[in-house]
Amino acid sequence: MPIPAENVVLVDPEGQPTGIAGKLEAHRRGLRHRAVSVFLLNGAGEMLIQQRAAGKYHSPGRWANACCTHPRPGEEPAAAAARRLGEELGIRSPPIFPFGTVAYRETVSPTLIEDEVCQLFTGRFDAAVRPNPAEVAATRWVGKEALLMEVESTPERFAVWFRIYLERHAPALFSAGG
Repeated sequence: MPIPAENVVLVDPEGQPTGIAGKLEAHRRGLRHRAVSVFLLNGAGEMLIQQRAAGKYHSPGRWANACCTHPRPGEEPAAAAARRLGEELGIRSPPIFPFGTVAYRETVSPTLIEDEVCQLFTGRFDAAVRPNPAEVAATRWVGKEALLMEVESTPERFAVWFRIYLERHAPALFSAGG
């Protein structure tokens, strides 16, 4: 499957830019880079999660938060988050707010490593989503207790970064919907 030739912003341990690399190169070599992840809650306090499309180059078919991406060189993290919500879920002009930053390094396939300094965003969303089938296989809304039980009983069904975010910040993420 072809992998898009996109660039990511490389960063030092404090998240300060140090250069640019191809997305695939950064993941193959485990180079630390910038990322964003968005968490959306509805009025019932449920979180929107998505199942990654089968054609994704890593973690296909796994469940994750509303969306994730890498800011392009010169792109602000909030703009990258908003762009990706539109590309993946058809959500335009989302009301999202910075939540915090998480750094992690994890293997996501036999040949790919995520080493990210990730800006998290949260927001409230109660409208329908229009998933792009090239990016998203399915979406669903799920409550905190049900999600945490599902992740605990079947962790292999969830993207590694999503499990990390939930482990470190689940209570705050479920109360930070904006």
